[in-house]
Amino acid sequence: MEKPDPHHHHDAVAKRLKRAEGHLRSILAMMEEHRPCLELAQQLHAVERAISQAKKVLIQDHIDHCLQDAVGELDADRQRAIDEFKEITKYL
Repeated sequence: MEKPDPHHHHDAVAKRLKRAEGHLRSILAMMEEHRPCLELAQQLHAVERAISQAKKVLIQDHIDHCLQDAVGELDADRQRAIDEFKEITKYL
């Protein structure tokens, strides 16, 4: 029997990255059109944030599913350490 795929959010991450890819292509077109630097910087910032958010979702998914599945059931102190680790990674 196959083990279920632990990567619950990979499809969502892929969609975010595809949107960021499209956004980046539009920024390249803006550059070719010689659009103002401020507009370009704003759009680049938006792409950076989208990619950063995709990374956060991927990391949280890994911790929530891959790491948790690997370590299995833990006593309360160890589970608290894992939970704190999950929380602190939100600030990456």
